[in-house]
Amino acid sequence: MRIISGSLKGKKINYLKNLNTRPLKDSVKENIFNILKHSNFINTKIESANILDLYSGVGSFGIECLSRGAEKVTFIEKDDYAVNILKKNLIHLSLLNKSVIIRNSVKNFLNTELKQKYQFFFFDPPFADNNFLENLKIIKQIKIFETNNTIIIHREKKTIDNFQDLINVKSIKSYGRSKIIIGDFS
Repeated sequence: MRIISGSLKGKKINYLKNLNTRPLKDSVKENIFNILKHSNFINTKIESANILDLYSGVGSFGIECLSRGAEKVTFIEKDDYAVNILKKNLIHLSLLNKSVIIRNSVKNFLNTELKQKYQFFFFDPPFADNNFLENLKIIKQIKIFETNNTIIIHREKKTIDNFQDLINVKSIKSYGRSKIIIGDFS
C-alpha cells in the first residue's frame, strides 16, 4: 500500500494482514481522489480541509488527504491492532501534528460532545456493517459538518443501502468488488 500523490507520493503505508480488515485498494483510492479533484458536482477541496476518517483502519484515506494538503484528519478506529499500525504510520510519515487518533467505536465518538466541524467524511465500515447508517443520521442531527461538505462511503458492490433523508447522493461508482458513494449533507 502506498501514497498516490502529494508531498508524500510513493511512500509506503503499513497495513493489517488479517481476515478481519480489508484495506482500501490503491486503485479505488486513486479513483476517489480523481472524482474529488475533477468533478463539477463537488465544491469542497482537500487542501486545508478538516477531515473525519471513520472506521479508519490503518489510515490510508486520511494519510492520503494529509499528503494532498489537508489541514487535519481525525481518525476513528476501535481495533487496537489497527490503531497501533495507524500511529506507527503517522509517526513514520511525520504526520502526528496534523492528526488526532480516537480509539473508540464511531457511535461512541459521535455521542460525545463534539464542537469541531468537518468538510469531509470518509466512511469505510466493514462490508457486513449496516449500523453506519445510524452514524450518518447522528452526524446529520448534531450538525458537525460545514456548509460545503463531502461524504465518501466505501461499500461492497452488492450492498443495498437506503440513504433517503440522510444524505444527498451525487455519484455511485463501482470498482471491482467495491462501490463508492459520494454525496453531502444538505
